[in-house]
Amino acid sequence: MSSNSTQIDPKLFFDKGTIRIEDSRLLRIPNTKYDEREKILRSYGLHYAEIIEYLSKSDLSFVDNVPNFISSSTLKIRDLELRDYQQQAIANWEQSSMRGCVVLPTGSGKTAIGIRAIELVNGSALVVVPTIDLMEQWASNISKYLFVNDSHSISVGKLGGGEENIQSITVATYDSAYIRAPIIGNQFKLIIFDEVHHLPAPGYRSIAEQFIAPCRLGLTATIEREDELHELIPYLTGGVVFRLGTQQLSEQKHLAEYTIDRLQVSLTPDEQSEYEASQAKFLNNLRQLGFKTPSMYNLKQLIMMSNKNKTAREAILARNKSNEIALNSKSKIDELKKILEQNRNSKTIIFTQNNKMVYDLSNQFLIPNITYKTTKEERQSVLEKFKSGIYNAVVTSRVLDEGVDVPDAELGIIMSGTGSGRELIQRLGRILRPKQDGRKARLVEIVAKHTRETNTSAKRITSMKRNSISDGDF
Repeated sequence: MSSNSTQIDPKLFFDKGTIRIEDSRLLRIPNTKYDEREKILRSYGLHYAEIIEYLSKSDLSFVDNVPNFISSSTLKIRDLELRDYQQQAIANWEQSSMRGCVVLPTGSGKTAIGIRAIELVNGSALVVVPTIDLMEQWASNISKYLFVNDSHSISVGKLGGGEENIQSITVATYDSAYIRAPIIGNQFKLIIFDEVHHLPAPGYRSIAEQFIAPCRLGLTATIEREDELHELIPYLTGGVVFRLGTQQLSEQKHLAEYTIDRLQVSLTPDEQSEYEASQAKFLNNLRQLGFKTPSMYNLKQLIMMSNKNKTAREAILARNKSNEIALNSKSKIDELKKILEQNRNSKTIIFTQNNKMVYDLSNQFLIPNITYKTTKEERQSVLEKFKSGIYNAVVTSRVLDEGVDVPDAELGIIMSGTGSGRELIQRLGRILRPKQDGRKARLVEIVAKHTRETNTSAKRITSMKRNSISDGDF
């Protein structure tokens, strides 16, 4: 690069999650804004690589004081063989300038792809995860498979759950990364976002914006969000570079073959009568308030109005009552009893939408439960006993949907859930690990007929099918 003798070279600094450019006469550097007060240019750390590329192609010299990458020794993987689709995912990511997202089902080995990415970048790396459990799992797997100079196990730092230990390879929770981003945002060359669908949420997206990491990898089983915020992910990490669905991986024997069955049950006459009365009350109040049809937007408006408006409050209460009747029907409990009796020797996970039903089923069938109130020690004990066969069934709400390493199961029973395709895919993923005897996994939905549950079930099935894109579609 050439430089005019009278020109002051622009100087770049990392400043609380931003790139600060001083002494610049280039007022049109891409992705920067002029700070009139300080007479400088600023940009998100996210744009660091693009700014450096632009300046490198200009005819000006510049001083780059931005990176403070933690030094890292040469890293080598041992005892970890990548499957063909994992190798293809990494190859696609490399070809996309080491930026982008890999979408694969639960149980397909996304962690192995992340570890291979760390080895390839061979520099400081931060893995961001949604839960403490995942932080421990990632740290354990990295230590197990990554070695320094092919001999010494690597020391992995942790940020979260009371731990604050930053190393060249560090695993952090989203919350901890959010808090520390303004300080450590220039210390990592690679950033991996596990369960990357969390990233676009307000607050969390600033993690990606404040880190300068030129290499970025997103991992998830379901990248789409119902609020459409997944459209921000290409900006934050890069777009989808590889995607493979459960059906394709099952056909290739990497995951168990599976079936999804919907069993419809009728409410008792008393339940049906009470359900219809509550539903009628909800719809009548909705019309009184000027809403023509129920929708997620209308429901949010109702909740906002309910503090001051009696009609809105009664509508919410009526809707909640009809939901409770449909979700907790006696017919559903009877159907569950039949399924459990017919599958006494099958490892079974029962999923519900709320904790009340978890405790009710746990008490009625004497099945151990896991909820958000379950301590880490209790949860580990239940899952270990489930793995060893001491327990044959576990009942849970949404705690096991993601972020927890769940032992192999072959039967999943959905007593209630949302219309989210992601939730269905995550629950299916809990039973998809290949079985030693080649048995198929089975996911069963128990749905109350003539209630809103039928539409909810259809919505999540449709969403799942829409998200299950084959390898020929990327």
